[in-house]
Amino acid sequence: MPAPSTPGLIARAAGAVHTRAFSLPPARTAYTITRGLRVPARDGAELVTDHYEPRAGARGAVLIRSPYGRGLPVSLLHGRMLAARGFHVLVQSVRGTGGSSGVLRPMTQEAADGQDTVAWLREQPWFDGRLATLGGSYLGWSQWSLLRDPPPELKAAVVVVGPHDMARAMYGTGAFALADFLGWSATVLAQSDGGLRQAMTSGRRARKATHETPLGAAAETALDGAAPWFAGWLSHADPADPFWNAYDASESLTEVEAPVLLVGGWHDVFLDQTLEQYRALSTRDVDVALTIGPWKHLDTLAAAARVIDRETLAWLEQHLDGGPARSQPVRVHVTGAGEWRTLPSWPPATTDRVLRLRADGRLGDTAGVEGASTGFRYDPADPTPAVGGRHMSAGAGARDNRALEARPDVLTFTSEPLGSALEVIGAPRVELALKTDNPHADVFVRLCDVDPRGRSRNVTEVFRRLDPGRAGALSLDLGACAHRFAAGHRLRLQVSGGAHPRYARNPGTGEPIATATTFTATRYTVHCARSTLTVPIA
Repeated sequence: MPAPSTPGLIARAAGAVHTRAFSLPPARTAYTITRGLRVPARDGAELVTDHYEPRAGARGAVLIRSPYGRGLPVSLLHGRMLAARGFHVLVQSVRGTGGSSGVLRPMTQEAADGQDTVAWLREQPWFDGRLATLGGSYLGWSQWSLLRDPPPELKAAVVVVGPHDMARAMYGTGAFALADFLGWSATVLAQSDGGLRQAMTSGRRARKATHETPLGAAAETALDGAAPWFAGWLSHADPADPFWNAYDASESLTEVEAPVLLVGGWHDVFLDQTLEQYRALSTRDVDVALTIGPWKHLDTLAAAARVIDRETLAWLEQHLDGGPARSQPVRVHVTGAGEWRTLPSWPPATTDRVLRLRADGRLGDTAGVEGASTGFRYDPADPTPAVGGRHMSAGAGARDNRALEARPDVLTFTSEPLGSALEVIGAPRVELALKTDNPHADVFVRLCDVDPRGRSRNVTEVFRRLDPGRAGALSLDLGACAHRFAAGHRLRLQVSGGAHPRYARNPGTGEPIATATTFTATRYTVHCARSTLTVPIA
């Protein structure tokens, strides 16, 4: 049995700085740390776990299960912070990572291992029957996996940018989310090898592989053959395939009864799933709260931590120790205005404003000439690049789109400068009368805010792999947003045929993306008089 230790001078100083910088309530108790506990799984694997134990006034236990190690930032932002405020904290490395035995099988292993960890927890003399779960991204997935069969001791959960359906995360658009999940695989492997140099090298190799053909072989080489799961993801392109059953924790949304705090970001790759989680739980009258900040996925590690830590602590105090209740269920940041709003629910009541696309590139209240059209040619050999947006790779978020919009394979439709501010809250919708000369095609639509200097910054977007048998108008819901277009700014709608390597390029041939080596270009035609953008106005 490992021996507990007390935090040293540097750790105590870091905790004090954290408390002041994040405006946290003061610490309540000293604590000890027992590192390297070995929690048994049903198949004999041992899951290495660190236990942060308050010396007095325990208020329950918080379980955090991660593939990213047990050190910074989780050790400071969650382990030390919560233990100093009276919570037992267990930070566990999932199997195949961080010294835990067994073979890493991403996503599919967490339901059973989570239940085995809770079974071990019940046997600990210090556990008083009050349990919470916590974590972001994969750590959020670990929670939803456990909540397929919620432990009766569960009193609260805090899920930060965490998906409940991994098949939809990878293939929900119809195209594979290449950069995110190849990059993630490379990162996890690099962490298991250790060292910053290894991580940087793996990242470069993964990025290079996204531009090579055939993609499956290039990815295998980039990952040194050490990530067998990735080939499985790449070769099972249909989310309805039984292969994905173990990657779907949607049943947790109908099973969990404990209060859940959901945290998302307007530029987070999993925002749609976070909002779906809120709708599902609120419809069932589960005590659910929602916070959405102006964040990218990786912001939750640092830039967003000040907000997230305070809200996490308040949620745990409320539901594990009878602390004060949250004033309103929903709290969102309005980008473009720099303001936080509290709301009784999401989405708020809005009215629709319909803007019409014109062949001359304008976007306005009146339609253009009947029958007028415009178009572009998409060439997968020179794919339209991804710029910013909702993903978890480097470069995500709001970016200046002017260089992208200057490409011949990107159409833009731009409004006149606004006479007064326009606040869009909810999910804009596009009706696009689109024709392609190739049945194998994708479409990417993005709404941007253009300032008086001409800088065009993305607000929200949607990507869709088209059904080869589709016909007629295309109706697309862009991702939800809360954004103020200031007076003098303009709205701009982009239409293009790809966003590479964020999404695997469509070869235009109908071949599987893992083995495709030839490309066929596609001509797109937009019939403008029958195409509209509808924005929900607060």
